[in-house]
Amino acid sequence: MTERLERRINDSATMRWTALAIVAVTMMLGYFVAKEMSSIEDLLELPVSQGGLGWTSSEYGFFAGSRSFFNVFCFMLFIGGIILDKMGVRFTGLLACLLMVAGVSINYYAIEFMSPEPTTYVNLPVIGSSVGLGHAWIKRQVLMAAFGFAVFGVGYEMCGITVSKVMVKWFTGFEMALAMGIQVALARFGTGAALLCSHPLAQRYSISTPVLCGLIFVSLGLLVYIVYCFMDVKFDRQVQSSPARTATTSEDEKFHFGDLVVTLKNPGFWLITILCLLYYSALYPFLDFATKIMIYKYGVDPSWAGAIPSILPFSTILFTPLFGMVYDKKGHGATLMILGTIIMTAVIFVFTLPITSSTVAIVLMVVLGMAFSLLPSAMWPSVPKIIPMKGLGTGYSIIFYIQNIGLILVPMLVGRVNQDHTVNGQVDFTPSMWIFTTIGIAAVVVSILLLLLDKKRHYGLQEANVKKEDS
Repeated sequence: MTERLERRINDSATMRWTALAIVAVTMMLGYFVAKEMSSIEDLLELPVSQGGLGWTSSEYGFFAGSRSFFNVFCFMLFIGGIILDKMGVRFTGLLACLLMVAGVSINYYAIEFMSPEPTTYVNLPVIGSSVGLGHAWIKRQVLMAAFGFAVFGVGYEMCGITVSKVMVKWFTGFEMALAMGIQVALARFGTGAALLCSHPLAQRYSISTPVLCGLIFVSLGLLVYIVYCFMDVKFDRQVQSSPARTATTSEDEKFHFGDLVVTLKNPGFWLITILCLLYYSALYPFLDFATKIMIYKYGVDPSWAGAIPSILPFSTILFTPLFGMVYDKKGHGATLMILGTIIMTAVIFVFTLPITSSTVAIVLMVVLGMAFSLLPSAMWPSVPKIIPMKGLGTGYSIIFYIQNIGLILVPMLVGRVNQDHTVNGQVDFTPSMWIFTTIGIAAVVVSILLLLLDKKRHYGLQEANVKKEDS
């Protein structure tokens, strides 16, 4: 009888899955914006006289990496994590959505209304020298678009850590890996939709049309998140009115700066952080250039070249929840991460080979979709096993911060390498594919080390997430 009286809103499967659906849709719409420019790189680089914007490969790489500028150099992810732990998921989520809307608005203004002709001299001493942009003339349009993308990136990553904490809040003790798997699957749907639809939209209307669609989507995401906030208020009221469960919960979730020190001393935290850095530094930048690879290496028609890379995120819609269910019911999270990194590395290595069949490219994308599902479905539910709830927001922010360093440097480096290996308009993608392969090999090593550490520290990465209730 006592348990019945203390039931919370998240004890209802309907309510917790509704909460998941709402925040996952918000994140999905943000993921569309994150890749809306990836499949139109060839149009951006066309001469202005042919309807393009005349961007160079280096300028596109600069733009692609700009999403992480403020997160890394202004420490916005650290700040976002502290805001999340101090202010909660409602305030932080709304702030994140507003920043996404502001950033996409600036991006749209740059693409639609600014001339691609004027340039500005830029000196990037910290990162520029490593990617060939230490001293360069860059189009003002590119700089403004990059500024908007960077503002969007602050909200995008802040939304990511907020949604992660929302799921931990609602699904602890329940189907957490499945929930995170479904959230990731919906996010990948946003990515796939951007890769599939952006090029046709840009060809039919204008280059700025995909960006306008993204602006509409993130505005809708803000409205959707407001709906979630009403559910969250009810959840918190129930927690406060449940004496038997409130004392423990409030103390467990109370953040102290000393908890940050504990997190930083945890070797498991650093291994999973480095694994996240390597994994996403290989796959996300690969997607940024994948459409152009399909056009120039595999001879795919530009009008549907984005459809092949979109296979990767769309395939995760099935695989990610499936692997999440395996982790929930059977465990073996560290093993799933190892398998995911091995598949990713093997597939990207095949892309370095002199094979130009589009059929092979399609098969590779399907297989890569499994890797794109395996590791996230196990990695994100494993983080709460390593970091306590009270420091989870800050822990996620550090993970995403370090991940963002890779998301700055790798696209800029690959863009520069592609430009240096372009002869008469034909790009040799082999050197850039070797960059991704090397990152993948490092990810395999780190995932194995994480399994060995789990055996020593007993984080529970190999254990099932769903707790069996005592009869």
